[in-house]
Amino acid sequence: MFKKNEKQTETIKEPKEKKVRTVKVGTHKKTVIALWVVLIASVSFGIYKNFTAIDQHTTHEVETIQLRLNDTNGIENFVKNFCKSYYTWSNSKEAIEARTQAISRYLTKELQDLNVDTIRTDIPTSSTVTDVIIWDIEQSGENAFTATYEVDQQIKEGDQTRNVSETYTVKVHVDADGDMVIIQNPTLAPAMEKSSYEPKAQEADNSVDADTVNDATAFLETFFKLYPTATETELAYYVEGNALEPINGDYLYSELGNPVFTKDGGNVKVKVSVKFIDNQTKAAQVSQYELTLYKDSNWKILSNNK
Repeated sequence: MFKKNEKQTETIKEPKEKKVRTVKVGTHKKTVIALWVVLIASVSFGIYKNFTAIDQHTTHEVETIQLRLNDTNGIENFVKNFCKSYYTWSNSKEAIEARTQAISRYLTKELQDLNVDTIRTDIPTSSTVTDVIIWDIEQSGENAFTATYEVDQQIKEGDQTRNVSETYTVKVHVDADGDMVIIQNPTLAPAMEKSSYEPKAQEADNSVDADTVNDATAFLETFFKLYPTATETELAYYVEGNALEPINGDYLYSELGNPVFTKDGGNVKVKVSVKFIDNQTKAAQVSQYELTLYKDSNWKILSNNK
Protein backbone atom coordinates (compact mmCIF):
# COMPACT_ATOMS: atom_id res chain seq x y z
CA MET A 1 0.00 0.00 0.00
CA PHE A 2 1.42 3.11 -1.08
CA LYS A 3 1.39 6.16 1.35
CA LYS A 4 0.83 9.52 -0.15
CA ASN A 5 3.62 12.06 0.70
CA GLU A 6 2.21 15.37 1.45
CA LYS A 7 4.48 18.31 1.05
CA GLN A 8 4.44 20.49 3.96
CA THR A 9 4.56 24.08 2.86
CA GLU A 10 6.13 26.59 5.19
CA THR A 11 5.16 30.14 4.89
CA ILE A 12 8.03 32.48 5.85
CA LYS A 13 6.91 35.88 6.90
CA GLU A 14 9.27 38.72 6.01
CA PRO A 15 9.97 41.01 8.91
CA LYS A 16 8.20 44.37 8.83
CA GLU A 17 10.37 47.35 7.79
CA LYS A 18 10.97 49.60 10.77
CA LYS A 19 10.26 53.22 10.30
CA VAL A 20 13.24 55.54 10.97
CA ARG A 21 12.38 58.35 13.31
CA THR A 22 13.14 61.77 11.93
CA VAL A 23 13.48 64.99 13.85
CA LYS A 24 11.69 67.86 12.21
CA VAL A 25 13.27 71.21 12.72
CA GLY A 26 10.87 74.13 12.50
CA THR A 27 10.42 77.68 13.79
CA HIS A 28 8.07 76.32 16.40
CA LYS A 29 10.84 74.58 18.27
CA LYS A 30 12.17 76.36 21.33
CA THR A 31 15.80 75.80 20.35
CA VAL A 32 15.37 77.43 16.96
CA ILE A 33 13.47 80.34 18.47
CA ALA A 34 16.29 80.85 20.95
CA LEU A 35 18.86 80.82 18.12
CA TRP A 36 16.86 83.43 16.19
CA VAL A 37 16.69 85.62 19.29
CA VAL A 38 20.47 85.40 19.76
CA LEU A 39 21.07 86.22 16.09
CA ILE A 40 18.75 89.22 16.07
CA ALA A 41 20.22 90.50 19.33
CA SER A 42 23.77 90.20 17.95
CA VAL A 43 22.93 92.09 14.75
CA SER A 44 21.05 94.79 16.68
CA PHE A 45 23.94 95.26 19.10
CA GLY A 46 26.40 95.58 16.23
CA ILE A 47 24.26 98.23 14.52
CA TYR A 48 23.85 100.10 17.82
CA LYS A 49 27.61 100.10 18.48
CA ASN A 50 28.29 101.33 14.96
CA PHE A 51 25.88 104.27 15.20
CA THR A 52 26.97 105.06 18.74
CA ALA A 53 30.59 105.21 17.64
CA ILE A 54 29.66 107.58 14.77
CA ASP A 55 27.60 109.77 17.08
CA GLN A 56 30.37 109.94 19.67
CA HIS A 57 32.93 110.79 17.01
CA THR A 58 30.70 113.50 15.55
CA THR A 59 29.94 114.90 19.00
CA HIS A 60 33.65 114.99 19.79
CA GLU A 61 34.39 116.91 16.58
CA VAL A 62 31.57 119.39 17.20
CA GLU A 63 32.73 119.97 20.79
CA THR A 64 36.35 120.46 19.63
CA ILE A 65 35.37 122.99 16.96
CA GLN A 66 33.06 124.82 19.35
CA LEU A 67 35.80 124.95 21.98
CA ARG A 68 38.23 126.50 19.53
CA LEU A 69 35.68 129.01 18.25
CA ASN A 70 34.88 130.12 21.79
CA ASP A 71 38.46 131.34 22.27
CA THR A 72 39.16 133.72 19.38
CA ASN A 73 40.74 136.59 21.31
CA GLY A 74 44.20 135.51 20.23
CA ILE A 75 43.22 135.47 16.55
CA GLU A 76 41.54 138.88 16.85
CA ASN A 77 44.62 140.44 18.45
CA PHE A 78 46.92 138.79 15.89
CA VAL A 79 44.88 140.20 12.99
CA LYS A 80 44.61 143.68 14.59
CA ASN A 81 48.36 143.90 15.11
CA PHE A 82 48.96 142.74 11.54
CA CYS A 83 46.59 145.41 10.20
CA LYS A 84 48.40 148.20 12.09
CA SER A 85 51.61 147.25 10.29
CA TYR A 86 50.13 146.34 6.90
CA TYR A 87 47.98 149.45 6.41
CA THR A 88 50.48 151.97 7.80
CA TRP A 89 53.07 153.36 5.40
CA SER A 90 54.92 156.34 4.02
CA ASN A 91 56.81 156.55 0.73
CA SER A 92 60.35 156.78 2.06
CA LYS A 93 62.74 153.88 1.49
CA GLU A 94 63.36 153.48 5.24
CA ALA A 95 59.64 153.41 6.08
CA ILE A 96 58.95 150.84 3.36
CA GLU A 97 61.75 148.59 4.60
CA ALA A 98 60.45 148.90 8.17
CA ARG A 99 56.93 147.98 6.98
CA THR A 100 58.24 144.97 5.04
CA GLN A 101 60.09 143.75 8.11
CA ALA A 102 57.05 144.28 10.34
CA ILE A 103 54.56 142.36 8.16
CA SER A 104 57.01 139.47 7.69
CA ARG A 105 56.23 138.51 11.31
CA TYR A 106 52.66 137.69 10.25
CA LEU A 107 52.85 136.38 6.65
CA THR A 108 54.06 133.13 5.10
CA LYS A 109 57.13 133.42 2.83
CA GLU A 110 54.88 133.12 -0.21
CA LEU A 111 52.74 136.07 0.92
CA GLN A 112 55.82 138.13 1.81
CA ASP A 113 56.99 137.75 -1.80
CA LEU A 114 53.50 138.61 -3.05
CA ASN A 115 53.51 141.93 -1.16
CA VAL A 116 56.98 143.13 -2.15
CA ASP A 117 55.78 145.85 -4.57
CA THR A 118 52.48 146.86 -2.96
CA ILE A 119 54.04 149.99 -1.43
CA ARG A 120 56.75 151.83 -3.41
CA THR A 121 58.69 155.05 -3.05
CA ASP A 122 56.91 156.57 -6.07
CA ILE A 123 53.38 156.46 -4.62
CA PRO A 124 52.15 159.89 -3.45
CA THR A 125 50.36 158.83 -0.26
CA SER A 126 51.06 157.94 3.34
CA SER A 127 48.65 156.09 5.65
CA THR A 128 47.91 155.87 9.35
CA VAL A 129 45.54 153.28 10.84
CA THR A 130 42.94 154.91 13.10
CA ASP A 131 40.90 151.80 13.95
CA VAL A 132 40.53 148.08 13.24
CA ILE A 133 37.16 146.38 13.84
CA ILE A 134 36.93 142.59 13.81
CA TRP A 135 33.46 141.73 12.53
CA ASP A 136 33.64 137.94 12.41
CA ILE A 137 35.91 134.95 13.08
CA GLU A 138 34.80 131.78 11.28
CA GLN A 139 36.48 128.38 11.37
CA SER A 140 37.24 127.39 7.77
CA GLY A 141 39.30 124.25 8.37
CA GLU A 142 40.70 122.06 11.12
CA ASN A 143 43.39 124.63 11.94
CA ALA A 144 42.30 127.57 9.78
CA PHE A 145 40.17 130.60 10.63
CA THR A 146 38.82 133.33 8.37
CA ALA A 147 38.70 136.79 9.91
CA THR A 148 36.51 139.55 8.49
CA TYR A 149 37.61 143.02 9.55
CA GLU A 150 37.22 146.71 8.77
CA VAL A 151 40.19 149.07 8.62
CA ASP A 152 39.80 152.83 9.11
CA GLN A 153 42.72 154.78 7.64
CA GLN A 154 43.76 158.40 7.45
CA ILE A 155 45.31 158.94 4.02
CA LYS A 156 47.54 161.92 3.44
CA GLU A 157 48.41 163.08 -0.09
CA GLY A 158 50.30 166.33 -0.29
CA ASP A 159 48.43 168.85 1.83
CA GLN A 160 45.16 166.91 1.71
CA THR A 161 44.00 164.40 4.31
CA ARG A 162 40.98 162.12 4.01
CA ASN A 163 39.53 159.22 5.97
CA VAL A 164 38.79 155.92 4.23
CA SER A 165 37.28 152.67 5.42
CA GLU A 166 37.43 149.25 3.75
CA THR A 167 36.46 145.69 4.69
CA TYR A 168 38.70 142.66 4.08
CA THR A 169 39.15 139.00 4.99
CA VAL A 170 42.33 137.07 5.83
CA LYS A 171 42.83 133.41 6.61
CA VAL A 172 44.88 132.50 9.67
CA HIS A 173 46.49 129.13 10.38
CA VAL A 174 46.73 128.23 14.08
CA ASP A 175 49.15 125.53 15.26
CA ALA A 176 48.29 123.15 18.10
CA ASP A 177 50.51 125.22 20.42
CA GLY A 178 48.74 128.46 19.44
CA ASP A 179 51.31 129.90 17.02
CA MET A 180 49.70 131.73 14.10
CA VAL A 181 50.50 132.75 10.54
CA ILE A 182 48.44 134.41 7.80
CA ILE A 183 48.04 132.06 4.83
CA GLN A 184 45.72 134.14 2.62
CA ASN A 185 46.40 137.76 1.68
CA PRO A 186 43.94 140.52 2.68
CA THR A 187 41.05 140.17 0.25
CA LEU A 188 38.32 142.73 -0.40
CA ALA A 189 34.96 141.86 1.18
CA PRO A 190 31.50 143.49 1.29
CA ALA A 191 31.12 146.15 3.97
CA MET A 192 28.79 145.50 6.86
CA GLU A 193 25.46 147.23 6.14
CA LYS A 194 22.62 148.38 8.34
CA SER A 195 19.80 145.83 8.55
CA SER A 196 16.40 146.85 7.21
CA TYR A 197 14.66 145.02 10.07
CA GLU A 198 12.04 147.01 11.98
CA PRO A 199 10.39 145.43 15.03
CA LYS A 200 6.62 145.48 15.04
CA ALA A 201 5.37 148.37 17.12
CA GLN A 202 3.43 147.27 20.18
CA GLU A 203 -0.06 148.71 20.44
CA ALA A 204 -2.43 149.02 23.37
CA ASP A 205 -5.20 146.42 23.13
CA ASN A 206 -7.68 148.13 25.48
CA SER A 207 -7.37 145.21 27.89
CA VAL A 208 -6.37 147.66 30.64
CA ASP A 209 -9.06 150.12 31.72
CA ALA A 210 -8.47 153.87 31.82
CA ASP A 211 -8.38 154.13 35.61
CA THR A 212 -5.66 151.48 35.84
CA VAL A 213 -3.66 153.21 33.07
CA ASN A 214 -3.81 156.56 34.89
CA ASP A 215 -2.94 155.00 38.22
CA ALA A 216 0.00 152.98 36.82
CA THR A 217 1.30 156.00 34.87
CA ALA A 218 1.34 158.09 38.04
CA PHE A 219 3.26 155.30 39.78
CA LEU A 220 5.86 155.18 37.00
CA GLU A 221 6.38 158.94 37.08
CA THR A 222 6.92 158.84 40.85
CA PHE A 223 9.29 155.87 40.57
CA PHE A 224 11.49 157.25 37.77
CA LYS A 225 11.89 160.58 39.55
CA LEU A 226 13.51 158.66 42.42
CA TYR A 227 15.24 155.91 40.43
CA PRO A 228 18.51 157.62 39.34
CA THR A 229 19.66 158.18 42.94
CA ALA A 230 17.66 155.50 44.80
CA THR A 231 19.51 153.10 47.06
CA GLU A 232 18.86 149.38 47.20
CA THR A 233 16.80 149.85 50.37
CA GLU A 234 14.68 152.57 48.77
CA LEU A 235 14.14 150.47 45.62
CA ALA A 236 12.83 147.56 47.69
CA TYR A 237 9.62 149.52 48.30
CA TYR A 238 8.93 149.75 44.55
CA VAL A 239 10.74 146.76 43.04
CA GLU A 240 10.51 143.01 43.62
CA GLY A 241 13.91 141.35 43.93
CA ASN A 242 16.47 142.53 41.35
CA ALA A 243 14.01 143.53 38.63
CA LEU A 244 15.71 146.95 38.57
CA GLU A 245 19.04 147.56 40.26
CA PRO A 246 20.45 150.88 41.55
CA ILE A 247 22.27 152.99 38.93
CA ASN A 248 23.61 155.74 41.24
CA GLY A 249 23.74 158.19 38.36
CA ASP A 250 23.66 161.95 38.15
CA TYR A 251 20.46 162.12 36.11
CA LEU A 252 17.33 164.22 36.31
CA TYR A 253 13.95 162.71 35.33
CA SER A 254 12.28 164.59 32.47
CA GLU A 255 9.25 162.67 31.13
CA LEU A 256 7.64 159.37 30.18
CA GLY A 257 7.33 158.65 26.50
CA ASN A 258 4.00 157.11 25.43
CA PRO A 259 3.63 154.10 27.77
CA VAL A 260 1.77 151.13 26.23
CA PHE A 261 -0.14 148.94 28.70
CA THR A 262 -1.39 145.38 28.18
CA LYS A 263 -3.04 142.87 30.50
CA ASP A 264 -1.04 139.83 31.59
CA GLY A 265 -3.24 137.67 33.82
CA GLY A 266 -3.47 139.49 37.13
CA ASN A 267 -0.52 141.72 36.20
CA VAL A 268 -0.03 144.66 33.87
CA LYS A 269 2.78 144.90 31.32
CA VAL A 270 4.04 148.27 30.16
CA LYS A 271 6.50 149.27 27.44
CA VAL A 272 7.76 152.77 28.09
CA SER A 273 10.54 155.22 27.19
CA VAL A 274 11.92 157.42 29.96
CA LYS A 275 13.82 160.63 29.21
CA PHE A 276 16.50 161.73 31.65
CA ILE A 277 18.83 164.74 31.56
CA ASP A 278 22.48 163.89 32.16
CA ASN A 279 23.68 166.52 34.60
CA GLN A 280 27.30 165.97 33.58
CA THR A 281 26.92 166.30 29.80
CA LYS A 282 23.60 168.24 29.83
CA ALA A 283 22.41 165.92 27.05
CA ALA A 284 19.11 164.02 27.06
CA GLN A 285 19.28 160.27 27.57
CA VAL A 286 16.30 158.07 26.64
CA SER A 287 16.06 154.65 28.30
CA GLN A 288 13.54 151.99 27.26
CA TYR A 289 11.89 149.54 29.64
CA GLU A 290 9.47 146.61 29.39
CA LEU A 291 8.10 146.14 32.90
CA THR A 292 5.61 143.84 34.57
CA LEU A 293 3.59 145.61 37.29
CA TYR A 294 1.37 144.30 40.04
CA LYS A 295 -0.87 146.15 42.43
CA ASP A 296 -1.86 144.91 45.87
CA SER A 297 -2.02 147.79 48.32
CA ASN A 298 0.59 149.60 46.22
CA TRP A 299 2.07 149.16 42.75
CA LYS A 300 5.25 147.13 42.46
CA ILE A 301 7.61 146.28 39.59
CA LEU A 302 7.86 142.48 39.34
CA SER A 303 10.22 142.10 36.38
CA ASN A 304 12.11 143.95 33.70
CA ASN A 305 12.06 142.19 30.33
CA LYS A 306 15.40 143.45 29.05
